[in-house]
Amino acid sequence: MKKILLLVPCFLLSEVTAQEITTTSQANSTPEDKMNIIKTNITGYAFRNINLSYERSINRWFAINVGFGTVAEGKVPFMNAFLSEEDEKDFQNLRIKATNFTIEPRFYIGEGYGKGFYFAPYYRYSKVSSNTFDFTYDYTALNTTYPIPLKGNGEASGNSGGLMIGAQFFLNKQHNLVLDFWIAGAHYGSGRGDFSLSSDVVLTPDMQAQLKKEIENLDIPFVEYTVETNSNGARVKVDGPWAGFRSGFSLGYRF
Repeated sequence: MKKILLLVPCFLLSEVTAQEITTTSQANSTPEDKMNIIKTNITGYAFRNINLSYERSINRWFAINVGFGTVAEGKVPFMNAFLSEEDEKDFQNLRIKATNFTIEPRFYIGEGYGKGFYFAPYYRYSKVSSNTFDFTYDYTALNTTYPIPLKGNGEASGNSGGLMIGAQFFLNKQHNLVLDFWIAGAHYGSGRGDFSLSSDVVLTPDMQAQLKKEIENLDIPFVEYTVETNSNGARVKVDGPWAGFRSGFSLGYRF
């Protein structure tokens, strides 16, 4: 009888310990049956970027994230940062729209299955197009200045590769609400584009030369372009570096 009484506390203690281990294990583990996450970058909406991404966990440490975004037509953001006030006035009604597609393998170094810190090399395709905008340049002859109006439009696209460093967290006990923090990401590649400017005025060789010089003097940073002119206007060819930066917060649902 004494032996039985001695065994009861041991049995109860083992049950409590096993329960604690199980509870702790469940609290620290990430359910492996939820391998999919749908997200949207909420900071992108401040820049008219409507976006959606899908992440699929392949195993604990590896996942694939695919994203698509479209920027509604509107003013060029931060245009005054790379154009002088005088040059900016020449593009008062310029509007652009853009689309992008990103494929991003993710390597998790935290808890895994979509949780913790990660680094992600990625590929991005981007396309930018403009509305039909007005551009006026001042032609000077015999000490007299004549405003020459032109209509412009065009598009450019680029392919680039980069690296993202981020961290993803689960916001509730069910592990189905997700916060994805893009700490910093940058990409670099090459792009090509074609923009045309046309005028109802027949441009003389001297008018063409001044138009070419004025466009070249815009000196837009990080963009390499060449200018060709003719009697109808000008053609601007973009062929050079294509770069960008990514950061922000995404909210998502895991299932």
